[in-house]
Amino acid sequence: MKAKIFLGSEAKSTQEQIEVKNPYNANVVSTYSICTQDDVKMAYLKAKSASKEAKNSPLHQRVSWLEDVAHRLEEQKDKFAKLICDEVGKPMMFARGEVTRCIETIRLSAHTMISIGGESFDTTAMPSGKKSLSFYRRVPVGVALAITPFNFPLNLVAHKIAPALVSGNSVVLKPSSAAPLCAYSLAKLFIESPYAIKDALSVVYSGKGVNEALVKSRTPRVISFTGSVPVGKTIMSQAGIKKVALELGGNAATFIDKSANLKDAAAKCAVGAFVNSGQVCISLQRIYVHVEVYDEFAKLLSEETKKLVVGNPYDEKTFIGPMIDEDAVDKAKIWIANALQEGAKVLTGGENRGLVMEPTIMVDVKEDMNIVCQEVFAPIVSLIAKESYKDAKESMNDSEYGLQYSVFTNDLKISLDAIEELEAGGVVVNDIPTLRFDIQPYGGFKHSGIGKEGPKFAILDDYTQIKSVVVL
Repeated sequence: MKAKIFLGSEAKSTQEQIEVKNPYNANVVSTYSICTQDDVKMAYLKAKSASKEAKNSPLHQRVSWLEDVAHRLEEQKDKFAKLICDEVGKPMMFARGEVTRCIETIRLSAHTMISIGGESFDTTAMPSGKKSLSFYRRVPVGVALAITPFNFPLNLVAHKIAPALVSGNSVVLKPSSAAPLCAYSLAKLFIESPYAIKDALSVVYSGKGVNEALVKSRTPRVISFTGSVPVGKTIMSQAGIKKVALELGGNAATFIDKSANLKDAAAKCAVGAFVNSGQVCISLQRIYVHVEVYDEFAKLLSEETKKLVVGNPYDEKTFIGPMIDEDAVDKAKIWIANALQEGAKVLTGGENRGLVMEPTIMVDVKEDMNIVCQEVFAPIVSLIAKESYKDAKESMNDSEYGLQYSVFTNDLKISLDAIEELEAGGVVVNDIPTLRFDIQPYGGFKHSGIGKEGPKFAILDDYTQIKSVVVL
């Protein structure tokens, strides 16, 4: 199936197409048109014109627009789940879950916008003031650029375009080249809705000079990007004076206290470390365990990991499918090999069959190994014994990342300290740091990024701006 370009509401294809192959069986599952800088210019031209209509459109139309898309997506849930499985190899049980979350994200965006308002002020509060009608209101920024990754090819698109559109902006979307059809199909629902604002959404794909043309243009007033730190740095250096929201990944960690329910913690950690083959920004990568319960927890985690079904993503029982491409597998294997050379050991896993990599638990690691201190983005987790929570906290915070952390404990003092002292955008108590609710603010500290996702916070921080008004 072809993922067409959308220049505004007009779909077009080019003769030069790139094939996308399923990571599990290498079947061609989609193609997309290579874009040019001229496509970018046209997309922005239409977006800029459409932003005027979007700004002046009634809120009830925009809310109905999103509700209509959510309803039609719900009707096609199985189709979209298969698209996700086809393009990125996400197992069907999780692909269906992503579609459900996408529907919820769209509806949350619609419901949230209804409650967004301004505030009035008493301008006689200070001696220099005088009586007036003074208030502020939120207005759209204009044109938004959204750049999305492969690992959540539907829901992360929704997290960007739904809040942007419902708040009265137009959007140019550049999805991952690994999952163009997922984004195209969702965009098509928006564009074909009877409530749609003409030309308010465009979709472009990769091509020579496209990224630079998108980012350097003066047309978008906000850039929302999810991806790697190096690309995020490039965007920051090229963007100029505009809002930039960056979700750049992490190195999620947890601490297993001696007071924790070890069996429950092990079951949850196996999910957190290996869901989506570890290709999640908040994938559990470092597990710090109190030394007194280290051996018991390691055994329990190994047992839970061996229960996970690995292989064909179309099998309803499969938990771990393929990684996205050979480069991702090669990187993971090299990092494992380097760690082994430096004295680490594999407790379980470590092998691969094609792009399907076994869930891997590493022990006897050092904290300067890549598999520990860098974002591995693979089904690899490291176990590290610690004398105390304090020691674990220091190691957790000693990272260039700070997206989400967690602790498993029945000690209230540790829970409260973790909430206060862990240097991350999100802290979870008695569950994995991989836990995310779409209604929450989501984003990290340090190199994990700038800004927050979550419909309410994206609308307030990224897609609207404050206009102050005084009437005398």
